[in-house]
Amino acid sequence: MAVENRLLGALSREIYEKLAPNLKLISLHQGEVLHIPGETIQTLYFPIDSLISITITMSDGSTVEIGLVGNREVLGINALMCASEITQTESTVQIGGSALKVDAQVLQHEFDRNQEVRDVLLRYTQALLVHISQNAACNRLHILEQRLARWLLEVQDRIGSSELKLTQEFISNMLGVRRAGVTQAAQKLQETGLICYSRGHIQILNQRGLETASCECFKTVKDKYDRLLGKQLRYKL
Repeated sequence: MAVENRLLGALSREIYEKLAPNLKLISLHQGEVLHIPGETIQTLYFPIDSLISITITMSDGSTVEIGLVGNREVLGINALMCASEITQTESTVQIGGSALKVDAQVLQHEFDRNQEVRDVLLRYTQALLVHISQNAACNRLHILEQRLARWLLEVQDRIGSSELKLTQEFISNMLGVRRAGVTQAAQKLQETGLICYSRGHIQILNQRGLETASCECFKTVKDKYDRLLGKQLRYKL
């Protein structure tokens, strides 16, 4: 497999090979809804080169993203804490691509009986809590241009590509701001040569410069993931 899910890659080869028969390679399509509020989580997804947004919709219809799930993560981790866990969020494919899916009961069984699987997934849960907490602080304290730069870096990091198929309307929904604000912030990043934007497509031209334009949140979260789960895979899946 050319591109890997780094969370699965944090497992030993022996444990991964035990799980492999239960992992099904699938294609995810942009806009596909995987989980909706109020439903029991029956399937977990390990993205490879796809990206999933976890969002909350308020009573007035406004939507904001609370997390990203890409090749660093798994979607549906809360199903391992309870056999009949119900999600309160909606999970939508943001960038189409491939993923590995597994039945929640299968992974829960391995989580309960296998110390290594439990350790890796609990370390991931710790990193996820840091990510969600950092997002909350970032959304409250940092200007939109910094937040947009951080968000683009997070997307790039999770799909392994600087070519991002994203519309400004979609980005505005994910950041919980007006589209006009995203347009202005994107123009500033483009004028300084950090990105190139055309309809439905963003290319990151200068990653180091974009990191400088971002707030500290991208590095804080990335460092936490790297410390808890490792920067590199132990092997190729």
